[in-house]
Parts: sequence; C-alpha cells; structure tokens
Amino acid sequence: MKRRYHDVRGIRMHWREAGKGPPVVMVHGIATSPSLWRYVMPHIMNAHCLAWEMVGYGGSIPQGRDLDLSAARQADYLIEWFKTLRIKRAVLVGHGLGGGVVQIAAKNSPTVCAGLVLINSVGYDNWPTADVKFARRFPGLIGRMPESAFRFFFRRLLRMGHVDRHRAAQAFEVHWPYYARYGARAFVQQARYLDLRDTRELIPVLRNLNVPVSVIWGARDRQFPAHYGFRFARDLDATFHYILKSRHFVPEDHPEVVADAINHVLAQVYDGAHPRQRELRHRYG
Repeated sequence: MKRRYHDVRGIRMHWREAGKGPPVVMVHGIATSPSLWRYVMPHIMNAHCLAWEMVGYGGSIPQGRDLDLSAARQADYLIEWFKTLRIKRAVLVGHGLGGGVVQIAAKNSPTVCAGLVLINSVGYDNWPTADVKFARRFPGLIGRMPESAFRFFFRRLLRMGHVDRHRAAQAFEVHWPYYARYGARAFVQQARYLDLRDTRELIPVLRNLNVPVSVIWGARDRQFPAHYGFRFARDLDATFHYILKSRHFVPEDHPEVVADAINHVLAQVYDGAHPRQRELRHRYG
C-alpha cells in the first residue's frame, strides 16, 4: 500500500492506496489507522482501493489537535477529500466508527455512494463503547496515564477485539506506535467528540439510496453485539456475512471475508446486477 497525502482546505489528509479500477474507499475506526485494511486490499479485484485516514487518527493525530473529530465532521472531511481527488462515486466501506462516518457521508452526499459495506459498525444506540465512555468521563485520568499504563489499556482494547492472539499482537505493533508517539491525550481527544446522535435518523435515508449493501459482523464482538448486525441487514435489506469465530476487528482476523463482500458489491455495481437479497445469509465457522 502506498502512503499518500494532500492538503484539503488547510488540513493535511493521509491515505493509503493500491490497485486500479473503480474506487473503493475504506474508513477505519477508533484505535486504528488505514493499516487496518492491509490484509484486505490485496484481495480486492480490479478496483482502486483508497484507505482514508480519519483526521486526528494514526499519522494524522497532529492535524486533529484543534479540530472537531466527531463522526459528522469526519464525514464532511471525507467528502471534501473526495472533491479534491475528484472522486465522484465510490463503494464506501467502514469499520466501527468508520462505518458511522461512511453512513453519514452517504446520507449527506448520496450521489457519491455506489455501494455500502458496513463491518461491525456503529449505529443505533450501540456506541460509544465502554472504553470511550470511560475516557470521556475521566479525561484527566486517561490523559495523564504513564505510557506503561496506557500501553496496557491499549493492548487490552485490541486483544478484546481479536480471536487470533497472533493477529492481536500484530495489530498492537501496527497501531500502537501512533499513540506511543502522541500519548494517551490523543485517545482522549478522539473520544471526547463521539456522540451517537450523529448516526440517528440515518437508516430511512440509507434505505432509499438504492445501492447494494453488505453487512459483515463478528458474532463474538463484545463491543457491538451481533444483534445489531442482524438489525442493519434487515433495515437496509442487505446481504449479511455472519462470522461465528470473530470479534470486532474482522478486517484483520478475517480479511478474505471482507474482501469477498467488497468484491460482491463491486460486481453488483459495475456488472449491472443488483440482487438486493435480505434473505441471503453467509455464515463462517
């Protein structure tokens, strides 16, 4: 994956990209970065994959220091980035908080959304998570944590989201350096802006987009219980990929499932077929 950057309305925005073809834009969630998609992107067929880095996350933490980092504003930043890169239409893929961001972007700029893939996404009343609520309630406590204590907190956060210990350890090595560099205050800054009101009233609008939708969910997610995945699939009339032996960080533990779902949406969009099948359920052991 090649790392790119561009100044967009005075904000230096970063992303990683690979491949050629119609655009697929991927948005990570809290505690991660575009590297979340490192195992997924090689399996996307005939597409230009762009993994956008949310402002104030990953290597962009300094750019977000004095900015609004809410899901609603992230969606605005994303659309401005689209305009700068002259992306008129793309399949939008979001994990966790990134799922909320792409939902809002699709609502605010519906012509941009060619298809939608949501992976263990925020929505309804399933967020913010307990760790984020704790950081919001006690920002001074978290922000002043010594590095060793915050390192333990962060490692635990990632470990809880993986079923594969090896992948969890890899994820820590990939995502921790940003927080090691900028400190626990970066996490507090991210958490303070997260509000479930940003994703209210989205479903009726998204249902009317008339684009293929795929929902992927790890059945053992402790942060976002699986019944939310079923709810998304029902309300959006989406294809549902239900992974029995997975937790929250599905793109790292089961990248092939995510890639298959994205490839399926791409085929529906660009091959002219659009079989929106709520009844279709894929289960992975």
